[in-house]
Amino acid sequence: MASLILAEDDQELARALTLALERLGHQVHAAPDGPGALAAVESSTAHEALLLDVMLPDMDGFEVCRRVRRHHQIPIIMLTARSDAIDIVAGLEAGADDYVTKPVEPRVLDARIKAVLRRSAGQPDAQLITIGGLVLDQNACEALADGRPLALTPTEWRLLLELARHAGTVLSRHVLLERDWGYDYTGDSRMVDAAVQRLRAKIEDDPSHPTMLLTVRGMGYRLVRE
Repeated sequence: MASLILAEDDQELARALTLALERLGHQVHAAPDGPGALAAVESSTAHEALLLDVMLPDMDGFEVCRRVRRHHQIPIIMLTARSDAIDIVAGLEAGADDYVTKPVEPRVLDARIKAVLRRSAGQPDAQLITIGGLVLDQNACEALADGRPLALTPTEWRLLLELARHAGTVLSRHVLLERDWGYDYTGDSRMVDAAVQRLRAKIEDDPSHPTMLLTVRGMGYRLVRE
């Protein structure tokens, strides 16, 4: 199936997840701490996803995620023992593509892995989208703002592309979750909110007073046409 990095300091849990994921067809490289996870990402481009525990020794999962995102676009799934919104939002703001609350059923984790890999491998149309100073190259999966390349995570790219394809139209959080994350439940709308905040920080002159990516109260988000 996929070559995975599992960053988990609980050795018993790491062994159990490794065995379960290997039975489901994956290859798993285990890393016991944050530096080990970073070394695994840097050492090979063959790994297709990073499963990253939040509570790691020496360097927590949030910091690992931020460092990985500086140079790599590997899909990242955060593993957290708590479902607190603050932990989830912190992980998404650090650049994670998804999160899973522990304990997790291996087949559920397998489904989430497949979902992020499908989204990561999506084939965009061969064309440019231009909206004001924004230019999205759907072939290269790259975006420019006033000629400046934007360093977007896969999640941010998909969100911006979806909004750009429907510029001028209000898209609800539920629709964005369904199209960009593959989820069909509204309990994770904070994932959209966190991703929108990250996008605004990259495309807006003043993210606290956005003029391009607007909130339509009670409805969702809209990217202006011009």
